[in-house]
Amino acid sequence: MNKIVKLSLIASLAITSLYASKPFSNTKAEVLDKRFYTAGAMFAYTEFELSGEPLVESLGLDLDTLNPNAINKPTEFDYTAGIESYEYSEEAMYALNYQSKMGPHLVNGLLNASRGGDMASLAKRFIEFAKATGNDPEIIPLNMHPTALPYTSGIPEFAQEIDMTIVNKDEITVFKRGKESVVKISIPAYLRDYKTLSWIESEMDKTFNPASFGAALLKDIMWAQDFLGGMHVIETDKEVKATSSSMDSDGKHALGVSSKDGINGMILTELAWECILYMQEKLGFDGKNLGAKFDPSYDASKPIWFANSIAVEEENANGTKSIASLKVKEGHSSLRDTWQILWPISEFYAFSDQRTSNKNQNPSFLAVFDGKPFKSAPKVNIDGNRKNDIKSDDAFSVAANIANLMFENISKLHFDKKAGTFIDRFDGEQSSTVTIYDAAYSIEALRIFQRAVDALPVGYGSSKSAQSLETEQGKKALELIKAQADFLIGKAKEKNGLYATVYNVKSGSKEGADLGTQFAVIRGLTAAYLATKNSKYREEARELMISIEKNMYDKKIGTYVDASKEYTPYTIGAVSGGLRSAISNLKNTGFEKKPVLELKNLTERFTRWFQLVINGNSVNDGAQLAEWLLDSGEYETASMTTSNNDEDNVPPINKAGGKFGTAPTMAGKVKLSN
Repeated sequence: MNKIVKLSLIASLAITSLYASKPFSNTKAEVLDKRFYTAGAMFAYTEFELSGEPLVESLGLDLDTLNPNAINKPTEFDYTAGIESYEYSEEAMYALNYQSKMGPHLVNGLLNASRGGDMASLAKRFIEFAKATGNDPEIIPLNMHPTALPYTSGIPEFAQEIDMTIVNKDEITVFKRGKESVVKISIPAYLRDYKTLSWIESEMDKTFNPASFGAALLKDIMWAQDFLGGMHVIETDKEVKATSSSMDSDGKHALGVSSKDGINGMILTELAWECILYMQEKLGFDGKNLGAKFDPSYDASKPIWFANSIAVEEENANGTKSIASLKVKEGHSSLRDTWQILWPISEFYAFSDQRTSNKNQNPSFLAVFDGKPFKSAPKVNIDGNRKNDIKSDDAFSVAANIANLMFENISKLHFDKKAGTFIDRFDGEQSSTVTIYDAAYSIEALRIFQRAVDALPVGYGSSKSAQSLETEQGKKALELIKAQADFLIGKAKEKNGLYATVYNVKSGSKEGADLGTQFAVIRGLTAAYLATKNSKYREEARELMISIEKNMYDKKIGTYVDASKEYTPYTIGAVSGGLRSAISNLKNTGFEKKPVLELKNLTERFTRWFQLVINGNSVNDGAQLAEWLLDSGEYETASMTTSNNDEDNVPPINKAGGKFGTAPTMAGKVKLSN
């Protein structure tokens, strides 16, 4: 039997799909903080994305067998990961980027200013996107508020009554509780017109934070790569693999794996480009002045970074939000900000890479950045010689410039050579503390950076092999990965096998051992193993997984908790990513016989964790506050009086609390109890 098929069958046998008698039905996940924190939530949703379709497909599942209306089919694990985890990730991205108004409008950005600076100019650009993806412009939702520079946080409740006008009716076939039925559904106006989906203005924390930009940027680029990773036949909308970067010019094919995905990929790429261009031109900070300039020759000898918190004063332009002025509130560089920028900027670098030396690039990506619809890079920036690179405003050049800045900063401003670890803070001097969570995730960020500069696949294919360019920066990144992984094992590990939350490089003292840190270390050590091929990192990660099971699995609650029993978005993201690492890279193979690391146990743990912590055991319980209609299983019946129709305990947005409803986003904190 094919090995992949065999693994899929094992996973399929792992979960029994029962709605009538869910395990641990007394467990509660009470929402303590409803606020949406951009940095943590969008990071967590990236881990949800990677723990979605890419994960179940890697186990051998045919994605065509997934159907949001076939509840818990083919198995509960497949549905939880492939539908719920994956679609929640996408829904939240659109809620922030297109609907929330939690940031300035794209019409008032730098890119649109270069094209005319008014609504007509932006409309023309979006029509160009529609044409490039084989669409009629009518496909674009009405009253979008495209946001490239999201604020730090906000309450995701709607500021006005949602437009629930029925614009269409339909029928869907639903399979749940072992029965199949045809259900008549209503299609409300808000699915197409976003005018009534903005969030409460007075509750927005109108500050810019690098980690928030990075988390949103990571979501945008991961989905853009997925949406634009192939082309489609215009007449049939059938996905095809691109055989050349000019295939979209033959009149038969268009950009995007489908017309719908293509247009979203275009918009997301535009938002990402605007974000990094604004960072390059406006947000460099030298400790005194905002707007400090940097170019590809930057080597950290005269440090420039992105300040931790910047207050935004708004004004109105083109009838909507614009930036009037900026003021630095917290000027230091943080490790969290640094790795949360390094990871997505490396993804963007690889996505837009036009270097002639890169023989691994996807022709579909080259077609996106061939000058139409996205600007191509100057020849000197793609000739393989970094020494002659120039500062430019095209997507690849900006990504390369910021990637270099962040790599220089993490390797010099934030790396303590004597201790052999990254440290939390730089403000002219290095701090002495190491937050182990951030040190561990820095390994993953560096792994993606190394793969990007060495022309290896990233995104969903970041574990695939290819011919490496073996650049000097790539070699240095591998050295840092090894050093940090060795530090974690040698200094942060406790006697019980868990890892400390904080380490002080001056005193050698350690504090805490929270849940998020453990799974972050799983993620980091697995990344070190994948990058270096050194099996000791895999063995250490496997041992940590066993220690987590022993010390942090609560048999009454039914999932992992620490002493606080609380989950923040950062905890949620780490658990999702850590369990995925275990399923993909740490599970027993060959003669390995650790019960904790059997695939069956790992898929059970992932499913129960997601159902208890994310979905919850009752409506308005659990970290996922609401869900969009149709894509993740929820629907409106013809009467529009019912709720939780897919029985996952996540309500539709109009029935999710708040005066007018709540966006499909993640809570800032939940607490588990039994």
